[in-house]
Amino acid sequence: MEIIMYFSLLLLLCSVSTGQPEADEKSLAQQIELQQPCPKDIHAVLREITASLTEQKAKIAFLEKENQVKKVAFSASLLYPSPAETGPFNTDITLIFTRVVTNIGNAYNPSTGIFTAPVRGAYHFDWSVYGYGNIAAGGVLFRNGEHIFIAYEHPTSGTSASASNGASLLLEVGNQVSVRLLGGTRIQDSQNYHNTFSGHLIFTM
Repeated sequence: MEIIMYFSLLLLLCSVSTGQPEADEKSLAQQIELQQPCPKDIHAVLREITASLTEQKAKIAFLEKENQVKKVAFSASLLYPSPAETGPFNTDITLIFTRVVTNIGNAYNPSTGIFTAPVRGAYHFDWSVYGYGNIAAGGVLFRNGEHIFIAYEHPTSGTSASASNGASLLLEVGNQVSVRLLGGTRIQDSQNYHNTFSGHLIFTM
């Protein structure tokens, strides 16, 4: 709209400057001094307007892409019934939550169980584990190779137990977050999907 008004103003000024009524020499000189001169090359003005439009479109496209990157959220669970039990193992293993219900921004990889930060910012994660019998259930949140927090519970014989935890982390671009089954522990799942892993971007930094 601003470009159209500007172009119309140019045409109006041109018509005014070429259609002046007869007047004495002094009055005409004063009017000419007050008028904005008409562009000698209207095509040059059009080229400038076109270039400005192209630049604005590029800025809009960049902002739209940046806004999409800022939308990051996922939530997933273990895939029941294969397998219904996981563990125990001698060492920590990365849990792969393959049943994805939300993955906005595609930062979570359901093939590896790893979340990779697409932008620098503060993120929040929640995870839960469920166990049954006389073996403890434990899930550890890792940032790259760093042990952050643990969700752990040891059920009594013949009973079930669940544990959950949460953490807010500052992540750099490319940092990876995952949940690992604690060595020596076991988790079980069912059609109720007890074992879950979720996260989202709070804000960029």
